[in-house]
Amino acid sequence: MAEAGGQKLMPQFDVVVIGGGLAGMYQLYKLRGLGLAVQGFEAGGDVGGTWYWNRYPGCRLDSESYTYSYSFIDELLEEWNWSEHFATQPEILQYLKLAADKMDIRKNYRFNSRCAKAEYIEDDQIWQVTLEEGDVISCRFLISAVGPLSAPTYPKIDGISDFQGESYHTYFWPHEDDGPAGRKIDFAGKRVAVIGTGATGIQVIQEVAKQAQELETRKNRVISGWRDDVEAARRTKGIVRTDFQDTWR
Repeated sequence: MAEAGGQKLMPQFDVVVIGGGLAGMYQLYKLRGLGLAVQGFEAGGDVGGTWYWNRYPGCRLDSESYTYSYSFIDELLEEWNWSEHFATQPEILQYLKLAADKMDIRKNYRFNSRCAKAEYIEDDQIWQVTLEEGDVISCRFLISAVGPLSAPTYPKIDGISDFQGESYHTYFWPHEDDGPAGRKIDFAGKRVAVIGTGATGIQVIQEVAKQAQELETRKNRVISGWRDDVEAARRTKGIVRTDFQDTWR
């Protein structure tokens, strides 16, 4: 792949980061701070990663909210207050949007851009990243921060494509036209089946059960549900702020 005359191809960027979620945002910010030329790509329309895509009813953290706080931004720590011990998806997305503002990283991202292929050119010691729209970007280092929750899975059920009723996938839940939440679907008086009883399934089931006339679940095992604890969020906030350095050491 070297150019005529034996000269190596020069990369357009030092680093390309794929993904605009929690890890991708962090990587881009830190690498840029080292003086490197960094370009990020994100398939969604903004930062947030899995919290941008997953907006199904009941979507929330299964870890304590403060564990999702960036420990290196003191200003953000002081300004942001988690309202619940296990934050909901809209609140998490709002936090990540604010963090992106504080880090000023959107200018280094290309949104609505999905990477289709990445190839390492040994002779030139560079990566070539091909986007779905056809653009080819080159870099010295490639970081994939797509995360383990970025690929939706459909159940393998005969005839699923022929189903004529309403159907939704939690990953592709319809978004509100504006705002961080998902669209509210009216399940009142309907017969609803939920396939999957992991963390996502449990969250969906608890919300849909409030409206549906009948609700059926399909999976081998059911795990326990969630419990809101606003007071716990307040207690944790005080501990994290008081003992900040020890907490994040």
